[in-house]
Amino acid sequence: MTTYAVGDIQGCLKPLQCLLAEVDFNPSKDVLWSVGDMVNRGPDSLATLRYLKQLDNACIAVLGNHDLHLLAASRNGSRVRKSDTLKPLLKADDRDSLLDWLRRRPLAHFDAELGFVMSHAGIPPIWTVQQTLELAGEVERVLRSDKRLPDYLDEMYGNEPARWKPGLKGIDRLRAITNYLTRMRFCKPDGTLEFKSKEGLDTTPKGFAPWFRYPRKDPNIQIIFGHWAAIEGRTGTQGVHALDTGCVWGSRMTLMNLDTHELHHCDCDH
Repeated sequence: MTTYAVGDIQGCLKPLQCLLAEVDFNPSKDVLWSVGDMVNRGPDSLATLRYLKQLDNACIAVLGNHDLHLLAASRNGSRVRKSDTLKPLLKADDRDSLLDWLRRRPLAHFDAELGFVMSHAGIPPIWTVQQTLELAGEVERVLRSDKRLPDYLDEMYGNEPARWKPGLKGIDRLRAITNYLTRMRFCKPDGTLEFKSKEGLDTTPKGFAPWFRYPRKDPNIQIIFGHWAAIEGRTGTQGVHALDTGCVWGSRMTLMNLDTHELHHCDCDH
């Protein structure tokens, strides 16, 4: 059995299938981790979700900001943006089963045996891995609640509060957890997030740093994340693996063998 992790797919199914064919991926014995942002902006979000869903237990996917946006747009059509490529998925006959599968994905995944933790944007330096899993679980329970889901999806958008405090309650608490795990790039030592800067490391705002440049609470646990295509897979930090290499922007998709750390790439021509 081999475990692989892939960067942001964003509806680019063909490059994913190319990579899996290259490593002779076998869902009966291998496992694929997805760092989230499985959908949107790329050419075939519908086929991508169908493919990942049919992998069943051979696929472990965490939710990214685009995946959450899809769930919100499915409940409120006014959320659909001009840049979104979600309409075929939203009009599909099997949309309900695909969306139900999606909202049951976690926001963070940890494998103690492999020594890896994964979330879409990374692990905040102010949280331990255990804290991350517990806080992610709070949002996951809301996502799986028919009663609480609509309010969460309506209120999850926004940048406040920008700093985590254990005493946060209600939607502020859920929004903060969501932003740390799906939108984080730069932060201050106290965890204060900065949302405007989305480019590479040479654009670091004054007083901030990339989240992975701060000392980690669990330095022996390796981190897999996506979300930040502008850094092109380079963190300069041991044990922190950035897998979003901008496939949807015409660059390439990256697949990592977690056993050997070997990287595989497929160029994208969208």
